[in-house]
Amino acid sequence: MMDTAVLVSVLPEILLTVAGLVLMMVAAYAGDAAARIVSWLSVASLALAGATLACPAVHAGGPIFDGLYSADAFSAFAKALIFAAAAACILVAPRFFDGEGGLRAEYPILILFACVGMSMMVSAIDFLTLYVGLELNSLAAYVLASFMRKDVRSAEAGLKYFVLGALASGILLYGMSLLYGFAGTTQFAGVAVALKDGLGAGELFGLVFILSGLAFKISAVPFHMWTPDVYEGAPTPVTAFFASAPKVAALGLTTRVAIVALGTAGHSWQQIIIFMALASILLGAVAAINQPNIKRLLAYSSINNIGFALIGLAPGTAEGVAAVLSYLAIYVVMTIGSFVCVLQMRDKDGKPVESIASLAGLSQTRPGLAAAFAIFMFSLAGIPPLFGFWAKFLVFDAAVAEGMTGLAAIGIASSVIGAFYYLRIVKTIYFDAPAEGFAEARSPIDYGIMTLCAAVIVLGYLLNPLLGSASAAAAASLF
Repeated sequence: MMDTAVLVSVLPEILLTVAGLVLMMVAAYAGDAAARIVSWLSVASLALAGATLACPAVHAGGPIFDGLYSADAFSAFAKALIFAAAAACILVAPRFFDGEGGLRAEYPILILFACVGMSMMVSAIDFLTLYVGLELNSLAAYVLASFMRKDVRSAEAGLKYFVLGALASGILLYGMSLLYGFAGTTQFAGVAVALKDGLGAGELFGLVFILSGLAFKISAVPFHMWTPDVYEGAPTPVTAFFASAPKVAALGLTTRVAIVALGTAGHSWQQIIIFMALASILLGAVAAINQPNIKRLLAYSSINNIGFALIGLAPGTAEGVAAVLSYLAIYVVMTIGSFVCVLQMRDKDGKPVESIASLAGLSQTRPGLAAAFAIFMFSLAGIPPLFGFWAKFLVFDAAVAEGMTGLAAIGIASSVIGAFYYLRIVKTIYFDAPAEGFAEARSPIDYGIMTLCAAVIVLGYLLNPLLGSASAAAAASLF
């Protein structure tokens, strides 16, 4: 008979699974007429699942299910970010889909099931659990990318994501099978013991294949190719979701694999992580410069930001992991805020507008929206005293503390290149001749989320003691 404490440890996943199944039945019988009710109940489910993270059994329960799953502070921190980002992406969706034929009741349900998969990903301490969680998240994501069936771009985005995602899953599975063959176990702890005596050719190939598969999920170079097309083609609320919650889950998963499973082979995986970090930063900075579409630009921005986060992972220290977690927390706020601003870009007929040129003179027609855009762009660029600067400082500081001064120096120099395209948007908003104004939006929820995110970015340093202690405790649970 299963211990009650074990069930409590997986309470967030149980709650979201039950909520998803119940709401799916509601959607099946009531149809799209119940879409808004289903959305609000989904947000309530995410809030309830988030509240359970405060339970000691959930954030300090340790390994359960014979070493398949770990309920610890690291997974609890990541889940809190995932649930918050998912809830925001559900809340901002109705107004967007109203102009595209109405919100479908399946949208929030797919996000709930994706969250179950992501929860399993960040708690996985066995490659089997890792893969099940990854695929559960991916299957929901493929449908979300192609959610607007009559939109050619959305269908194309879903197809590209599915084909390339299947390829990445195959690469990941092959790497897992290689490590299993040489280590004799799929558990992270067992793999770490097997790698302790050095890497053979087969184990090295397994390590490379696993990190390659995970690089696709975090859209790190050279496995980033799907990101701009999928971000541009998918509905904007879905793009906001892809850029936030799955990024947290995938980078959290990569961090746990690197530290727990591959920790004893640190020198080998550190070289791969350093390459992915620098390549992602440079490509994300350079490729975004001439992008005319705001969603494509933010796609390259996400690649760029993943590169910075990987700088914190490269040292393989508790301080570095804490820096990665803090970076992710700040990145989620900046990303959600930026995409809520993009959702306000609509012409007089209410159709979404995505060109950067349409932002010209926005400060004269919509000063509040212009100020929010400027705050998020300056923060993404790492301009002090906004909170985005602190995120970059933490990862650079962790790298320097471990003697990786050259890595930090290249990262700092590259961040100057990346700042160019963020500042170009601010210049367009404040100094270019006004373009045709956007339609006035009367959405208290959108404005509320945008204002909250902007306030966190401006006043975030007041949260430093809380964020610092939470990320440090989460990182310590891996070591």
